[in-house]
Amino acid sequence: MVTLGHLAASFSNTSYYPNLSSSFRLDGSLSCWKMIPHPSLRSRASGAGFHKDVSVTAAFTFLLILTSLPSPATEKHPHSLMLPPPRFTVEMIKAVVLDPKNGFDVDRTLAPQDVLKLTEICLQRLTERCSPFLDTVKMQVYFELNYTTRREFLAEIHDMMESKLNRLSREITNSRVKTRDQVETLYQKITHYMLSRSGMGSPRDSDVLNQTTAALQSVFPQTELGSFMALLKIDKEQQLKDLSMLVTGIRLFNRASMTKDKVEPSVQDLVPEALMEVLPASPKGLEQELGDCERLVWRYTSALETLTEPGTTAPAERGVSVDLLRQALYNVRQHQALLNILMADVRESVQRVKLLKSELMARLMMLKDTVKSKRAVPAPQVFPMFRSVSRHWSSLQDEAELLHIFRNLALRLHPFLSSQAQIFSEKTLDGLLQGSEIKSDAERKHLCEEVPIDQAEVRGLNTEWLVPDHSSHPEPQSLQYNGFCGHTLVCRDGLLLPGNPRLGLLKYKEKLYAFSSRDSALQFASAPEHYILEVAERAKRSPELIQLLCLHRQFSCIAPYAELQSGEHLMPPITQSSSGTQTVTHPVESHIDKTYQWNEWELRRKALKLADLRTRQTHSTQTNSSHLKRDSCTQTYLHKDAAGQTKQDGASNVPRPLVYLSGLRGQRDGPVVRVDLTKALDE
Repeated sequence: MVTLGHLAASFSNTSYYPNLSSSFRLDGSLSCWKMIPHPSLRSRASGAGFHKDVSVTAAFTFLLILTSLPSPATEKHPHSLMLPPPRFTVEMIKAVVLDPKNGFDVDRTLAPQDVLKLTEICLQRLTERCSPFLDTVKMQVYFELNYTTRREFLAEIHDMMESKLNRLSREITNSRVKTRDQVETLYQKITHYMLSRSGMGSPRDSDVLNQTTAALQSVFPQTELGSFMALLKIDKEQQLKDLSMLVTGIRLFNRASMTKDKVEPSVQDLVPEALMEVLPASPKGLEQELGDCERLVWRYTSALETLTEPGTTAPAERGVSVDLLRQALYNVRQHQALLNILMADVRESVQRVKLLKSELMARLMMLKDTVKSKRAVPAPQVFPMFRSVSRHWSSLQDEAELLHIFRNLALRLHPFLSSQAQIFSEKTLDGLLQGSEIKSDAERKHLCEEVPIDQAEVRGLNTEWLVPDHSSHPEPQSLQYNGFCGHTLVCRDGLLLPGNPRLGLLKYKEKLYAFSSRDSALQFASAPEHYILEVAERAKRSPELIQLLCLHRQFSCIAPYAELQSGEHLMPPITQSSSGTQTVTHPVESHIDKTYQWNEWELRRKALKLADLRTRQTHSTQTNSSHLKRDSCTQTYLHKDAAGQTKQDGASNVPRPLVYLSGLRGQRDGPVVRVDLTKALDE
């Protein structure tokens, strides 16, 4: 069974739509809205029946609102030429569900007519023209989708740089050079890569290009391209980045050494040009804008304070809508809070720029002392210094980009102030003030610095009053309701007055509350639960207060309607704490056995040595019970292969008889002489 309570709880979760995102630009603007529907949403959203799945119900309502917008949009909404962003529509649904004026019974099963009613009310709120409430919600959603942490901003900047250089890097790493012209072309591409990554000038400037080429040739001559081409692709990319750092460091060192009359280099000559342009403009522009916003906040606060003062003329008789004036006050208060966030980031960047400038100058002076007038310096000694100088230069470029982003984010918030400016002009506000004194927030805090409240005056269960100068209770960094006075919000018809921590802080259920006056503090401390519930009810009627007063936890879930009557609908406080543990990477044992051996053969050798079998003798006994049952074993030598030779071959060699007869030819009866030519045996 799906009820509106579950639906509102689903919308209250900021991570409900994980696939809804916005494309982000580094200039702080939104290029377009992207909606990536859930894979199962395509098949389920087309059905005619009502689904029981909460996620499908929420998506069904969301799509119904989007498809029910009037067409053409330019006729009724000249300032909205596209569909509202998904997150903005979700916030609108949450605002409609939480508002008790709409009469949604969260105990009843969500029926099709409830969805149609919800859609109709949301469409009515979405199509309102000149609505400060609508502008405030738009401002909150826009800032939440575009603002992130400093680390994520830097990661986005680095990703953008890598994407710009990705094509050139791919051409360098994938090239296969064979001719001399191709070698020249590849070396020129590497030079352009060095120049683009460093950001020190334009490749179209011939002087800049010559300086970069000379610096590259000093650490990477053209003859080393052969060894570069033999590397793997990932090694090529790493070497390109390392060469870029070296070339940037060399160029910065050369720029610092080119001063005239032996004058030390100026810091202004060694920082990026983009930083020099944005550094003076961003803090001054934001301070001026924040000052204008604060003065407008003080005027709206004084006007609403005058109209809600007891005993004054009814606002309706004066032709003024307190509801619109309250929405306008919330609008400018939200703008002030967002500008304060951006201003804090800008001040942090300015401080980091000062620190980086001093460190850069110190590195350059150290490098200059190392090099001096030497013709050659060992690479292991000077290359780390060049890399360090390059890293400081890159950090200064990052700070310039961050300042540019923060400045553009502040400028993009201006359109969300148009409704209140159109309804309440300067002349209208002057008429509402009727010569009343306009007090700033600092003046209000100064006026309410009365006698400190004693702990004995605070009478309430689980309450504790913290005096600001108490040694055991330092002033906290964050307060409930974002530092605003909850008692004034309830008793003065939604008036927002900043609390004064110097007056003291009320600690109730591990939460701290600040107040605008002594009477407000004492009355709130007498019944804190009542005022906490009333603030929540006020936030339901004005949903923009949920983010302005940081009430997300109280509305993280919604209880059934029966509990709303008894005042038990708020979520119990969640206690959170940060904890961490650290272990030693390579622990050292307190007891070390120096005779320990891990080698198996060494352990066997020691075992044989301990046994000492040469001096041991085995004894055995025979009993009646074991007679004829004993095991006996014998050991014989294995057969041995043997061979013998009984025959011997012998041989002798005797002289061959050789006889020569002479006189056999020529004479028939001549004498024949026989000559024995056989050799003797001893020869």
